[in-house]
Amino acid sequence: MRRKLLAGTAAASAAAASLQTYWSVRRLQQTRPPTASVHESLPVAEGMQRVALVLNPSKLQAGVTRELVERSCSDAGWEPPLILETTVEDPGTGQALRALEAGADVVVAAGGDGTVRAVAQALAHRPAALGLLPLGTGNLLVRNLGLPYHDIAGCLRIALHGHERRIDMARITLRNDQLGTSSEHPFLVMGGVGFDASVVADAKQDLKEKFGWLAYSEAGVRHLPGRRRRISISLDGQPPQSRKVRSLLVANCGKLPAGVDFVPNAVIDDGFLDVVVLSPRSLLGWTWMAAKILLRHRGGTPVISYYRAREVTVWSGDPIATQLDGDAAGATTSMTARVDPDALMVRVPAPAPGPSGSTSVLPLPDLQRRWQRLVRRS
Repeated sequence: MRRKLLAGTAAASAAAASLQTYWSVRRLQQTRPPTASVHESLPVAEGMQRVALVLNPSKLQAGVTRELVERSCSDAGWEPPLILETTVEDPGTGQALRALEAGADVVVAAGGDGTVRAVAQALAHRPAALGLLPLGTGNLLVRNLGLPYHDIAGCLRIALHGHERRIDMARITLRNDQLGTSSEHPFLVMGGVGFDASVVADAKQDLKEKFGWLAYSEAGVRHLPGRRRRISISLDGQPPQSRKVRSLLVANCGKLPAGVDFVPNAVIDDGFLDVVVLSPRSLLGWTWMAAKILLRHRGGTPVISYYRAREVTVWSGDPIATQLDGDAAGATTSMTARVDPDALMVRVPAPAPGPSGSTSVLPLPDLQRRWQRLVRRS
């Protein structure tokens, strides 16, 4: 009898918590504007290109990547690529600006998401295109654009001979009133505060090097027992509303590693950001949220809600952890994220025929074989 009473009390508590969360979600109302049309990609013009490679030398395959780019430009009859290595002090923005000054038609970012974000900052609203060679752990933008993130040679073919299209960027201002600091940053995939940022900051480096993005799962399990934080949220200048959350994410696009489509309706060039509010307060809530995401259930749940806005501002009474594209960005007491429409030209795969809107990568056996030989030799 005692066990039944305890079980019933627990179930009732969980139901009450879910109901309370549901009503708090309903309080954050917003008019949903229509979605802009998606830009079509166009093939890169034939002829000689001036190629610049911004390379993170700390990555495992940096050396063979450099050699592959040099040989590919030589095979195409182009000038040797301009090679610019990142540093701790300058993770790619200064190098990309030098590439623009040298007249680069395409600036290829070879590294992780931090390198891509730094290069993109310099290329915003400039005619040069961004090429992507994924050498990092998450490679989030590469995944969202449909590039073959497991195939460096395939990505290089796209960077040099693929299609190109314009995408949105996001710009975020982070403020810490306790420290009196303020900083501005771009991001391309997702920025967030709360649980996700704590996981990013606490992921163990040795696990990341050994297991890649799976290292974040281990950190996530350790942070599950934490409490919700009260924050205030304003969408597109509307009056702020108070919420208790575990995490708030601002997404320019929605795909995560392992094929997880975290924000199913996010479009990378629609002129809007997608705001995701996560408010589980128990194991039941986390299970409910995971089931919705993994099973792609379209119905509503009390613990996760989605909004769209051109600008979102978040305030927290105490400093709260932040992350940008999977990199820890420090603690903040307030942040404002806004969309920067059509900011960036990127090289992407050719669109596949048919209504699905999928992309295809044409095989380039010589380039793939060369990459395999370089890797074996290294």
